[in-house]
Amino acid sequence: MSPGMSSAPLRRELGGFLRAVREHTAPADVGLSTGARRRTPGLRREEVAALSGVSIGWYTWLEQGRVAVSRQVLDSVCRVLRMDPGSRRHALELAGYHEETAPPADRDHLRRLIGSWPGTPALILDERLDLGGWNPAYADLVLDLSTVARERRNLLLLLVGELRDAVPDWARLVRGLYGQFRTGTDRRPDDPRVRDIRRLLATQRPDLAHWWECRSVADFTPTTVEVRGVPMTLSLLRPVGTADASVLVHTPTDGHE
Repeated sequence: MSPGMSSAPLRRELGGFLRAVREHTAPADVGLSTGARRRTPGLRREEVAALSGVSIGWYTWLEQGRVAVSRQVLDSVCRVLRMDPGSRRHALELAGYHEETAPPADRDHLRRLIGSWPGTPALILDERLDLGGWNPAYADLVLDLSTVARERRNLLLLLVGELRDAVPDWARLVRGLYGQFRTGTDRRPDDPRVRDIRRLLATQRPDLAHWWECRSVADFTPTTVEVRGVPMTLSLLRPVGTADASVLVHTPTDGHE
């Protein structure tokens, strides 16, 4: 779907959303007097239209889902309605505009979170699959990553190197993760760390060059493999509202704890 060319159902959803936000925006929030003649606490359509620089008729059609809207005008409406970042992002997506970035992840919070899982190995990964943290369960049951050189603290590099004996079916896992790697990094062709990872992979495993050169992309799906002899399902979870961090959770399967 092209930017700004949302479907009729989405236009109706956008209109309903804008109407709900307008009805919950107090006139005082935008510098207007409440007045004695107001029957509702929210803004009137004509007020939002005037403050946004559009006609009342066109703004009425917008709330009715009858017209498409440019990003510039929608940004103006969002500002008038004092939308927070999450609400603004929702409005833009309903209109067919998708944000390229999201707030950076709070990795300290993620480290505390996975640190509270005593029996569940977990890693914090960025879009390059570089490691941003691990919990004691991972160090105890899989690998103490503090012993690994920093430039090699990348899940792909570990699986073709330090973790190869620990994960006998490493090849299947690597192929799935490499699709995720390309999904997250193809829009950053000049990223020096991405180039370093590809160089290290090609140097370490030249026999797999056709894997690294493949253009296929895919979101990683839960995969069950043996890790140190224990069947585990690996799932990639993404915290809400972040684009630069995910958590790889190792869940024991088949009754293993």
